[in-house]
Amino acid sequence: MTAKAEARYIRVSPQKCRLVVDLIRGLNAGEAIQLLKMTNKRMAPVVEKVLRSAIANAENKSNDVDVDNLTVSEAYVNEGPRMKRIRPAPMGRAYRYQKRISHIVVKVSDGAAETEQKAEA
Repeated sequence: MTAKAEARYIRVSPQKCRLVVDLIRGLNAGEAIQLLKMTNKRMAPVVEKVLRSAIANAENKSNDVDVDNLTVSEAYVNEGPRMKRIRPAPMGRAYRYQKRISHIVVKVSDGAAETEQKAEA
């Protein structure tokens, strides 16, 4: 059983957010929350919120799911639209720069789907 949570249009570059998301991929959900609490990055609380949402989605999806057995099966960051801005430059010119936006996706599973797929193969 898998459950997914997604946070879209987060105002941080995907490169910086991937540093945090890479830490929790494949971990137990409880361990991932503890790791995110101790991580000294600006995106750690946002990723923790998405992870908690994925856990809550798993609980709502099925009543017999054991939260202690959930693992982070997938966690990735995609790039959203870029906000293009202009900064004034000398001699009447303008420098363009881009503010990047991220979409964060976290999926948790209890491992039952993997064992079913292995049994079929």
